[in-house]
Amino acid sequence: MRPKRSARPARSAPHQPAAEAAAARLPRLRSAARNLLIRALRRRQTTRAFSDRALSPEVLSELLWAAFGVNRERGPFGAVGRTAASASNSQEIDLYVALADGTYRYDAPQHRLELVVPEDLRKLAISRGQSPSDPGARAAVRLIYVADVDRLVHTRGLQEPGLRDPDVQRSYYYVDTGLIAANVYLFAAATGLGAWFHNCDRQGLAERLPLEAGQRVLFAQTVGYPPRRVRGGRR
Repeated sequence: MRPKRSARPARSAPHQPAAEAAAARLPRLRSAARNLLIRALRRRQTTRAFSDRALSPEVLSELLWAAFGVNRERGPFGAVGRTAASASNSQEIDLYVALADGTYRYDAPQHRLELVVPEDLRKLAISRGQSPSDPGARAAVRLIYVADVDRLVHTRGLQEPGLRDPDVQRSYYYVDTGLIAANVYLFAAATGLGAWFHNCDRQGLAERLPLEAGQRVLFAQTVGYPPRRVRGGRR
């Protein structure tokens, strides 16, 4: 007699990678018409073409507040709260505002501009390699990001040993600058402005701006209205 064949084992389902097996569909985004933040995020982009149209005082005021203004009187560690986070709420980033009539420092607690140089420094707020064909030369405003390392070292927040390490300090103030720049991008998207985050002539600006020993010029951001379009879609 022939031995009985054993039953074949049931076929198992093909192996799925763990990442695929754990995937789940997310709900579709809500309508941008009903959510202003979603609308601004959809419109966020880098613009490298600007007109010379000036920003009104009201728009400039709102831009600077959105970037790094005071949004609450009681923030972490006894200091005011700002629209962008910073390491231990050290608020080590200063915004300098280069306009046609001069260059100012934004005083966020008082929400005012302080004239620091009675000179238009917009041409220095771009790297030397980009300046010959500067697409933002006509823009109304250039923000200049300056870090004050002493505020990290003498923070009222968490006393992290890394705050005295130059490499750690650099990582903090680069990230904190990026958070402010992101606010600028969102404000621009929400209000029909263009924005462009870029390098700058750090040496040239450091020589013109009245900076302390612990301050470092980092980056710049151009903000302005896009060029007007005429019939036919041409600028």
